[in-house]
Amino acid sequence: QVQLVESGGGLVQSGGSLRLSCAASGFTFKRFRMTWYRQAPGKERELVAGIGGTGIVTDYADSVRGRFTISRDNAKNMVYLEMYSLKPEDTAVYYCRADALDAWGQGTLVTVSS
Repeated sequence: QVQLVESGGGLVQSGGSLRLSCAASGFTFKRFRMTWYRQAPGKERELVAGIGGTGIVTDYADSVRGRFTISRDNAKNMVYLEMYSLKPEDTAVYYCRADALDAWGQGTLVTVSS
């Protein structure tokens, strides 16, 4: 059974940082591209960052490039999203996804206060 569990969200002031984690199980983690999405209130879910199975290839939304870093630890079946210089517009529920499996976690809420 594929399972993704996010953690690390919370309330942070503008300019602050957070590190999100996603624990994966139930599939051969290292074979799959992993992504982080977010959904702000009243908006559609959007892609934030992605990372290939080896961890070498990464991509980012323009809105977060240079501020967020995606990484993974295939030995621990974990994917991370380090977020710096957070802005109020980064406020959203952040979701971890295993792309090819179309599997989603339950999400973790990030709130950035101005």
